[in-house]
Amino acid sequence: MANASSGFKVHDDCKLRFLELKAKRTYRFIVFKIEEKLKQVVVEKLGETEKTYEDFTASLPDNECRYCVFDFDFVTAENCQKSRIFFIAWSPDTSRVRNKMIYASTKDSFKRELDGIQVELQATDPTEMDLDVIKSRCT
Repeated sequence: MANASSGFKVHDDCKLRFLELKAKRTYRFIVFKIEEKLKQVVVEKLGETEKTYEDFTASLPDNECRYCVFDFDFVTAENCQKSRIFFIAWSPDTSRVRNKMIYASTKDSFKRELDGIQVELQATDPTEMDLDVIKSRCT
């Protein structure tokens, strides 16, 4: 397990599942959670490849922070099929201050464990990560 600067470890399963998403395209998205009692970042949810972006956003809690990775497929203006791997730091305004602080202090070191992130987004409410925002970040 890697150690984040905030003292939280990154469970090996996080890196393994991310590699599966990146290399094998086994998942559409992964939601990661910090388990405070265990002092580590763990995989909370895996979204199968047929899941949509709406399924992903619906799986996020309304008042707790999460880290997420989403594999977004799109078609370019030149009609080429492409994908981008998004890292989304979900930190809703309604979450507790302590929760926000733990996620903020762990984010950079956790993100470094996931080699292959192409786009990063910080979202405090659903409008900051709606589908139009995702599409605009792909160009």
